[in-house]
Amino acid sequence: MRATLRWAQADFRAHRGEALFVVLASAGVIASLLLAGALFGYAANPWQRVFNQSQGAHIWLHTRAGAATDADALAAVDGVAALSGPYRTAATTIESRGARAGVTLRAADVEPPQTGRPLVAAGSWLARPDAGDTGTGSATGSVVLETSVARALWAEPGDTVRVTGPDGAPHLLRVSGTADAAEPRYRPGGAAGIGWVLPATLDEIARTDTGQSVGLRLEDPDDTDFIVQRAVTVLGADRVAEVTKWQQARSEAGGDDRLLGTVFAVFGLGALLAAALAASGAVGARVRGQLRDIAVLKAIGFTPGQVTRGFLVQHLAFALLGVALGTTAIALLGARIPGRIGEAAAVWQDLPGHTALMVGIPGGAVLLIAASTGLSAWRAGRVPPVPVARAALPSAAPMTALGKRALGMRVPPALVLGWRAAFPRRGRTLVPVARLALPLVLITVALVAWSTLDQFRSRPAQVGLAAALTVRSEQPAGPSDADLEETLATIPDIAAVHPGAEMAALVPGQTGTITLRGLGTARQPYPSAVVEGRAVDGPDEAVAGQGLLDLLGVRVGDWVRMTVGGRPQILHLVGRTIEPESGGRVITTTIDALRERDPQLRPAFHALELREGADPRAVSGALATAAGATLEIRETANPADRLEPARGVIGALIAVLALIGLIELLTLIGTGIRDRGRDLLALKAIGLTPRQIGAMIVTAAGLTALVAALVGTTVGVLSGSWLVDTQGASSGIGAGIAQLPPLPVLLTVIVGAVLGAVAAAALPATRTARRRLADSLSETL
Repeated sequence: MRATLRWAQADFRAHRGEALFVVLASAGVIASLLLAGALFGYAANPWQRVFNQSQGAHIWLHTRAGAATDADALAAVDGVAALSGPYRTAATTIESRGARAGVTLRAADVEPPQTGRPLVAAGSWLARPDAGDTGTGSATGSVVLETSVARALWAEPGDTVRVTGPDGAPHLLRVSGTADAAEPRYRPGGAAGIGWVLPATLDEIARTDTGQSVGLRLEDPDDTDFIVQRAVTVLGADRVAEVTKWQQARSEAGGDDRLLGTVFAVFGLGALLAAALAASGAVGARVRGQLRDIAVLKAIGFTPGQVTRGFLVQHLAFALLGVALGTTAIALLGARIPGRIGEAAAVWQDLPGHTALMVGIPGGAVLLIAASTGLSAWRAGRVPPVPVARAALPSAAPMTALGKRALGMRVPPALVLGWRAAFPRRGRTLVPVARLALPLVLITVALVAWSTLDQFRSRPAQVGLAAALTVRSEQPAGPSDADLEETLATIPDIAAVHPGAEMAALVPGQTGTITLRGLGTARQPYPSAVVEGRAVDGPDEAVAGQGLLDLLGVRVGDWVRMTVGGRPQILHLVGRTIEPESGGRVITTTIDALRERDPQLRPAFHALELREGADPRAVSGALATAAGATLEIRETANPADRLEPARGVIGALIAVLALIGLIELLTLIGTGIRDRGRDLLALKAIGLTPRQIGAMIVTAAGLTALVAALVGTTVGVLSGSWLVDTQGASSGIGAGIAQLPPLPVLLTVIVGAVLGAVAAAALPATRTARRRLADSLSETL
């Protein structure tokens, strides 16, 4: 063992450059994996990220109007770490661009609180009123809206919204900003949204009819239920109107976590495999470059076991050193990286599972590197001690007839020899191509996910979102159906109007409920996104989402019986649609079919299709002006809104995968130059110039990258489509949502890979072409 360690030390001194490359490659791989883990956690846990950054409260207590809150008594409850508030609150209704939402306004200071702090996403926080400003001026008459309610109202910083207080009096407030909060989101018809105003503004809107809200941050989140009981007892059960807990807010965001978590988990496993292959490739290249030293060691008496142990110990030490460097660099400097990557690295430290990933990712990488290093070390132990035996073997396949003909036709020798060097034998060709193609496969899968998200924005009709707006008439003061349709006909940007109604229906056996929707008429049916079967084209026909088919265990072509209001409804399923609402548990027919069961049925809403290029916000504003305050206008919910954080993460992920691919590429170039040393000597002897030799090396690298890029993008397109469609089917939306990247984007990936390979090979090719080759033992081995 002592001799093995002494040889390892001497080998390190003799090959410091190669050892440094292995260490830096391992460090770069681990840093890339940790950054990928940070990006995954940043995107897949949006609620947890906001909760940690804002020092969120685990419990929010909302008291009735006129009830006071004893903050000192709540702070004294055992297990309460900090309080947020209490804040005076008032229930209001806010209108903007025709949209209307219930919002609970909270009186807040110009300095956001430390506990339960809203995170400003756009605009600014509430500003201090100017001296002498006593009314609802520009400073006191401002509001910060929670992001979900601001999106429902189409409100942006700088907009003016109409606020109706408890007394029914209207007030105009300027939106100074939007903010994220770790509390239940706004839901139309459900939970109210949140807005923050200065105390003077709240006094103008609701002078006396105010309640209070107070947040409790706990020492142990597992004690939530117990402390809720204690807090309600302290305040008095008759004073508490509502209690919201952190589990409720997290569960509402659980769908986003599940979708993003599943997609990014696949990316993580693929990135780990690609990174391990890149690091092990660097180790294997170094072993192959020391065949002469191994032969000398065996000639002086080293056993195969000693050689194997020497290489294994040496390269495991390099791997551990690289892992330590990469982990330390991300832990200390990751938060200083500019852009989304640095933000993710800073927030990641406070997210659940951070410690497990910080230990698990390097540990898993070390195990994979150890396994591949063990194989390379075992091969090193089998190297024969007689170098002549290896020198007698041909280093490459003979020149093919096609190659000879190409040279005879005056094809540039660099191109012909570069092709021969890139693809010498079938076995030696497949391994480097497959290793280089793996990062490109993952990059293409990421681009498929990006294109799918972009499709929800640019082509919503293809994913079941043909109607951009939904209009509901406020009854009994609202217009009749005929008057409403006349008003809608005056708006030029409205292409089609589809009356509709929704109701809950009992499934067979009455074990659950589904959503029965009548939308469009027999003369003008709603353009559902049908991906299997056909659209509705007759009486008693319907289409359904994947979630409903799975729930009932039926297929397209079956008849489905349900119960609506005590009456049976039997429909024929003629198609499957992309259904992003209610987990896909929706069956859609025409409103005429529902009127056969209930002739008195009136449309509950009208779905509006807009002309191409029309702005939904402008149409909503024009419609609100034309109809007054008698309409409730809502934007159709888009799943892409919940997945918006994934777009920036996918872009950063592509950069991380590109770094892994670059490491793999450098390893392949170095290995190729070393393996073809004897061929380069022969080519130089027969008259090839240094420029031609350098061009041959660059051509070989470019051709290898080209084939790998073609294989990677093809496999990535197929696997990415399958992954997205599988996830869509499991979530109830349905398969068929995957969108392939545009052809120019795929061509850019291919061209970028080839140009990157050419650029990476330029310097090694120049150095190799200028080096004086000698027919020595190092070249024959």
